[in-house]
Parts: sequence; C-alpha cells; structure tokens
Amino acid sequence: MKRFRRQTLTGLVALLLATAGTLWLYAHYCPRLPGYAFLTGWALLTVMLLLTFYNARKKLPFLPLGNSETWLQIHIYLGCFSVVLFLVHLKFHLPHGGFEITLAALFALVSGSGFFGLFFSRVLPRRLATRGGEVIFEKIPALRHGLRTAAEELALGPTAKSPAIGEFYLRRLVPFFAGPRDFWRHLAESRRTVTALLAELDDLHRTGSEAERATVDQLAALVRQKDGLDYHRALQLTLKLWLFVHIPLTYGLLIFTALHLALVFGFSGGAR
Repeated sequence: MKRFRRQTLTGLVALLLATAGTLWLYAHYCPRLPGYAFLTGWALLTVMLLLTFYNARKKLPFLPLGNSETWLQIHIYLGCFSVVLFLVHLKFHLPHGGFEITLAALFALVSGSGFFGLFFSRVLPRRLATRGGEVIFEKIPALRHGLRTAAEELALGPTAKSPAIGEFYLRRLVPFFAGPRDFWRHLAESRRTVTALLAELDDLHRTGSEAERATVDQLAALVRQKDGLDYHRALQLTLKLWLFVHIPLTYGLLIFTALHLALVFGFSGGAR
C-alpha cells in the first residue's frame, strides 16, 4: 500500500510538472517554432505508442518487464499527458476537414473510454467486495439456474401446498429468476426491484401459516442470492466490456494516425 501511494504521488507530481512545462513552452515558444506541428505530432505519437505497449505488457507477464502495477500507473499518467499534447498539437483549435475531425473524434473516444475505465477499475471492485465473496463470472449462469430450480421446487414442487405462494411465484418470481435482471440499476447501486419483491414476500409471510412462512423465508433468501448474482454479473460484465471498447478504439486510432502520417509526408512535405 505504501509503495502504491508513493507511485501515485510520484506520478501526479510528474504529470503536473510535465503539463506545466509543456504549457509554458507552448505559451512562450512553440507556436512560432519551425516545424511545430511535426515536433508535437511525433511527441504525441511516441506517447501513444508507449500507451499501447501496456496492453502488450499484460499479454507477456512472463517477461521481466517490471511490475504490472507500475506499468498501470505509467499508463494512467501518460494517458492524461497525451490529452495535453493533443491539445497543444492542435494549438487548442478545433480540427478542420473530415479526416482530421474523425481522427480527433477517435482520440476523444479513446481518452474518454480510458477515463471511464479508470473509474470502473477503481470503484467497481470495491463495490463487488461489499456484496459477498468472489463470484466467478463464467459460473454465474449455472448458479442462477440452480437458484431458479430451488425456487420452483419450493413454490410449485410436489410438497408445495400453498396456492398463494404458487400464484405469487408464477406472477412475480418466474420473470425474476428467468435470467439476468436490472443491469443498469445494479450499476447505479439501485435495489428497487429486489426491495419490492421482498416487501411482497413479507406480506405473504405475515398472512401465511407457519409452514407457508418457512417457505416464504426460503424464497426470500433465494431472491437475495439471485439479486447478488445479478449484481456481480452487471459489474463484472462492465469491467469486461470496457476493454472490448477501449482496445479496438485504440488500434483504430493508431491506424488513422498512420494514415495521417502518410498524408502529411505524401502531400505536405513532412517536416519541411
């Protein structure tokens, strides 16, 4: 933990110094320098390539390339600094032309998805830790099926003798146990659905016989477990889907950047 905090503080200081130095150079010298766009463009490309190397580092964990957490810290602060370099490269002006606008939009999408990913990777794991033990994502469908089977056996099985519980199960719990529910509500930390179901089960509990109350208690426990599975699925799926957005966008940006370089050197004389 101390090492992580030290890395975070070092990264923040380095980011602030690099940003301040870049903006100072821009304000006093850069716009009047010969080959300004060429110099800032190559600097931005270098940072973008360094950012891309982080994904390669994750795929080669066996190589002695340093600690993964250190690479992540570098990736985060370089990503922030790349936004500064990008604005400096554009001289803080909006791009002109369809290709330049597309390239800028791609950069904005990559940067935005990166910031969202940073938020998700810092917040969602802590939220998952508050809702029970670790749940393996690939096992969630089987666990959900087991809960649905147990609930159906309680409400409609051979030993079920309560028409009220059976009717409630068919009307309210069959859709709930049928599949994943409330993806967006779980992301927003809303428990509206499960709270409503538990309130209705509580009504059944108050009006039922002793045997019915025992069944209702078991159904309520299964509802809570199912809600917990849906919560884990929603948050874990968000962490997985984010990578499927951020990484393809990154490679798309690199492709458009290569085309941009080809256009610069082919039609504008490169550094001349």
